[in-house]
Amino acid sequence: MLYRINGVEDHIHILSDLHPSFALADYVKSIKVATSLWMKQSSDFPSFRGWEEGYAAFTYSYKEKDILIRYIKNQREHHRKENMQDELKRIWIENGMEPDARYFA
Repeated sequence: MLYRINGVEDHIHILSDLHPSFALADYVKSIKVATSLWMKQSSDFPSFRGWEEGYAAFTYSYKEKDILIRYIKNQREHHRKENMQDELKRIWIENGMEPDARYFA
């Protein structure tokens, strides 16, 4: 079930649930393929050339759903304070991971 989609100028946020039997990579690929075809055929997105190769995905607890929906709704405001790259780097570090140079050039 897809709960919420919100986009800013260079990425989108999607909150959904995904059955464990369905691979996340296949799910993202399906979204990218379908939306690429639609956006390329639409005159509403004249500069769209395609999605980037990668994606970021995070798990959540169902009880956090309302908090995440508010977070997604406020992306334009949020990214005025912290851009996507800085936010992802911060999340990696907060979770004890070393930011991978392939993603944070």
